[in-house]
Amino acid sequence: MVLNDADRALEAIEEQAVAHPRRSEEIERVVSISSVSTSSSSSLDASSYHRASGAVAGSGGLGLGSELDRIDTQRDLDRHQTELSRIQTARSQHSGTVGRDVKSKDWKRPLPGFGAGKPYPPLLPNQDDYVVEFDGPDDPLHAQNWAFKKKLLTAIMLGFTTMTASFGSSIFSSATVAVGVEFGVSSEVSLLGVSLYVIGFATGPTLWAPLSELKGRRLPLVLSMFGFTIFNIANAVAKDLQTVLITRFFAGFFGACPLAVVAAVFSDMFDNRTRGIAITVFSMTVFTGPLLAPFIGGFIVTAPTLGWRWTSWIVTFMGALAFILDLFFLRETYPPTILVGKAAELRRRTLNWGIHAKQEEIEIDLRELVTKNFSRPMRLLFTEPIVFLLSLYMAFIYGLLYLFLTAYPFVFQGVYHMTPGVAGLTFLGMVTGQVIAGIVVLLQQPWYQRKLAANNGVPVPEWRLPSVIAGGVAFAGGLFWFGWSGYTGQVHWIVPTLSGLLTGFGLASIFLQALNYLVDAYLMFAASAIAANTFLRSLAGAGFPLFSRYMFQGLGIQWASTLLGCVAAVLVPIPIVFWMYGHRIRARSSYAPTAPAPAPPGTASSSEGDDEENEKSVRESLANAGVPRVDRDARSAV
Repeated sequence: MVLNDADRALEAIEEQAVAHPRRSEEIERVVSISSVSTSSSSSLDASSYHRASGAVAGSGGLGLGSELDRIDTQRDLDRHQTELSRIQTARSQHSGTVGRDVKSKDWKRPLPGFGAGKPYPPLLPNQDDYVVEFDGPDDPLHAQNWAFKKKLLTAIMLGFTTMTASFGSSIFSSATVAVGVEFGVSSEVSLLGVSLYVIGFATGPTLWAPLSELKGRRLPLVLSMFGFTIFNIANAVAKDLQTVLITRFFAGFFGACPLAVVAAVFSDMFDNRTRGIAITVFSMTVFTGPLLAPFIGGFIVTAPTLGWRWTSWIVTFMGALAFILDLFFLRETYPPTILVGKAAELRRRTLNWGIHAKQEEIEIDLRELVTKNFSRPMRLLFTEPIVFLLSLYMAFIYGLLYLFLTAYPFVFQGVYHMTPGVAGLTFLGMVTGQVIAGIVVLLQQPWYQRKLAANNGVPVPEWRLPSVIAGGVAFAGGLFWFGWSGYTGQVHWIVPTLSGLLTGFGLASIFLQALNYLVDAYLMFAASAIAANTFLRSLAGAGFPLFSRYMFQGLGIQWASTLLGCVAAVLVPIPIVFWMYGHRIRARSSYAPTAPAPAPPGTASSSEGDDEENEKSVRESLANAGVPRVDRDARSAV
């Protein structure tokens, strides 16, 4: 009676555990199926799997109660606290993707028969035993445990992909006059090619961000860069204006994917200590791309052997290169999707078809898909004060980024009489300011690391906001400088050009750390938070260029810049408010994974309101249930 012996041995273990309580840092190890399988080679085939199962069955009479091995793991737990927290969050993401709510689908038709006269098979003994997990915090499958070289190459590749999409948004601004001449329309109508592209930026993330949380990061990035390349080819060979405008919109729609997903990829690969550096690289590619394009486009359009269509061919070549790189060299970083691949391999090699990943339990329903996925960025935008107000602030800044595509030519071509290519070079002042901002943010990392270490590895999102406040002040000052130094032509052209140092520094400082703040505050829904932000700011980026020429002509360069500078100054208090009260706001959020403050001793712990399970409490309970064990053999760690 081997089974009875095993039962008696387990009972003895329980009695011993009660009689001799364990310290919190001790983890018991007992012989189990997982202990046998994980201690052997990872390349199990079906026969070795069954041999392992047989070995466990035969170990009941070996005195399991005497085989306890207590291991002091306190140092490991301390060392990997941040990694455990990150993996825990990643493993819980499936719960908020589409959701597996048994009440979400009300079947109208009866249950079909199993077929061939067979009865329905019994349920799996314990379904959780068949769910694959990461093998502790050091599992090499997890993207945070990749080699630094692999992370760096992936970051460079995705940085180029993101810059390609943002580069394509503004290079067309140099071609608007030539397009208007060829198709017989005004420059304002041809400027719709820029606005529709940016509207594509606004609408695209509502698809790409939820798709990345459902099917992983790699699939949407590869598909989007393929579509981006195809529509830029169509734009380059367009025979009429409507084709130009339509293809520009869809190029922006597909190009929006890197803007919404790449930041989430970086949050998958980098932990709290290094995520700030990664997001800095990402943001630099987003905002330097539009400013590098005008002078390149200006020289292309004025070249007698090229013409405006080559502004699309250049972007096509860049998109094709990004597509090839992503297709052949990009590896999946989304933890639930990685576990799906791991489960598929284990099923094939062990012939145990019950093995699966938690993500595979998701039941996709169209209504639920729309409600929980495609509407989530909008729900975040309009129900989360942090997302809404920061996105409003960033929308204004982003709108001015594209407004400068019209304002700079208005000043340097209209007042200083430069050619389009030379006038585009004045954007290098803003690029320099952005580079300085990036360097400043990177230099702040040691300070951030010290605060993180002092707080036991737990990040506080509000640590990101001082740079946003300083950037807001610098940005407003740069607008006043630009307007009052470049409206007469009597001041040397380098003076308004140097105003770009402040505007570029402010723009990059705001975006670099504001995006970091959103990722830190909404980590498990980083892609949807970035998508909501991208949606609102892209609407501003599409609309601002359409009225910029009329505003500068009607008010004058100096007063139009003064108006914009005053609005920028009014918006500066937004990050100040979050710096002071951000933790309280996040504590009330349904999405921000903020641990509630402990209740004072002796207070009542239940009320009618506490009994209601809101969306956040359900998510956090699922997250706690999905914590990967430091040792997969561990039964408990009390």
